[in-house]
Amino acid sequence: MHIRAIEAPCGAEISNVDLSQELSTEQVGEIRQAWLKYHVLVFPEQNLSVDDLARFTLYFGNFGEDPFFNSIEEHSNIAAIRRDADEKTSLFAENWHTDWSFQPKPPIGTCLYGIKIPPNGGDTLFANQHKAYDDLPADLKSKIENLTAIHSAASGYSPDGLYSDQKEHNVGRSMDIVVSDEARRTHTHPLIRPHTETGRPAIYSTAGYIERFEELSEKESKALLKELYRYQSSNQFVYRHQWQPNMLVMWDNRSVLHKATSGYEGHNRLLHRTTIAEFE
Repeated sequence: MHIRAIEAPCGAEISNVDLSQELSTEQVGEIRQAWLKYHVLVFPEQNLSVDDLARFTLYFGNFGEDPFFNSIEEHSNIAAIRRDADEKTSLFAENWHTDWSFQPKPPIGTCLYGIKIPPNGGDTLFANQHKAYDDLPADLKSKIENLTAIHSAASGYSPDGLYSDQKEHNVGRSMDIVVSDEARRTHTHPLIRPHTETGRPAIYSTAGYIERFEELSEKESKALLKELYRYQSSNQFVYRHQWQPNMLVMWDNRSVLHKATSGYEGHNRLLHRTTIAEFE
């Protein structure tokens, strides 16, 4: 197994390993250490079945709960991230976020496997939030270091949210999204959150999922969030990942934000996704 750091603020490519086969304890340990160090791992040229993807996911934790996606028929813990060639709906997941941050115990990681990949466009961006914390300007750090954020899925998955099937702009959306009043539930997390394994602090802030800060008014919260998002997504923190078919990408939700990009109109795009919860 060969691990090569990518020339970017985060990310490494791992080759000479076949993820369609069972991995040894030593291999899993080496991958986990690389994951903690580089935050985003890229495995090119992998021919994976749904069972292979599921087995790989379970090396690193339990399956996470995906409350607002229906799973694919073949596996109850795998979701399809899909966009059809003729689709006119708004792009899914085009804002910076960390997956399901509104849960009491959000998933520690996500795996995404490329099946139908357009010839261009559709890059995924990752922003290193350990580095964003380390490089915080003193004035911004003083504003955010003791704040508690109130997270909710309401803006996306409630009946009047962005992805609601009651909205005209979602007619013909290919992704199997679940809309529910459950999305209005809230949960709090510290804005500066230590990594659950390394203890290293990161900014845990996610566009669309944070309603406000407990310590600030709604108006003050919105102004600070706008300033913070602009800083977090600065180019000095961002790795732009270009997809290829049969490529698996695994990232650490405790360490990075991510977002989807467009640019593949007229092409089908399909990836399979799992989330990783901490071992109980």
